[in-house]
Amino acid sequence: MRNRFDMQLRQLDCELIQLGAMIEHAIAGAAKALLECDAEKAHEVSGLDDGIDQKERDIERLCLKLLLQQQPVARDLRQISAALKMITDMERIGDQAADIAEIAVMLAGRGEPLLGSAHIGDMARATIRMVSDSVDAFVKKDLELTRAVVRYDDVVDDLFDEVKNDLIRFIAQNSACGEQAIDFLMVAKYFERIGDHATNIAEWVEFSITGQHKDETE
Repeated sequence: MRNRFDMQLRQLDCELIQLGAMIEHAIAGAAKALLECDAEKAHEVSGLDDGIDQKERDIERLCLKLLLQQQPVARDLRQISAALKMITDMERIGDQAADIAEIAVMLAGRGEPLLGSAHIGDMARATIRMVSDSVDAFVKKDLELTRAVVRYDDVVDDLFDEVKNDLIRFIAQNSACGEQAIDFLMVAKYFERIGDHATNIAEWVEFSITGQHKDETE
């Protein structure tokens, strides 16, 4: 019985890895579509959201099956409970990647300049790293890696400030381009929120390992 349960827990790890890969692909695709004014790529990213939603539901069903059929305790229960929390944030990351793709479609259609693009690619790479490391920490039960992810959110926040400051300076010199600046500020904000969700994921990974969540220690 325990062997079967362990096999199902390994399946949970695999499903989370797959979902992580899907949202990493969505983030990268959204950034690429935006920076290359590629409407076709943006539409492709928007189409990924349904698959991400389906994967979230699949993992949710697996977790509920484990809870109801196996009645886990202690660390196993924390692992499954954390996974249920993690997939909510992962699904929201997929939504925000789709939101960035929608803005990319709009900008490509208008043929407008890429404001603040110097840091947008950096934000995309930073958030992808956070997502990847969070899922990796869950699978490997790596406490230090989870804490590194939480600390790395400062990098994303700093990049958001850089984009914001760049756009403020641009508007001061080009007041007619305010609409484009707002669009790019929204993109930067979506990436900043992705970083926040990745931080939430890491904090739930820490809970799965230690039994303590950040909210309980503050």
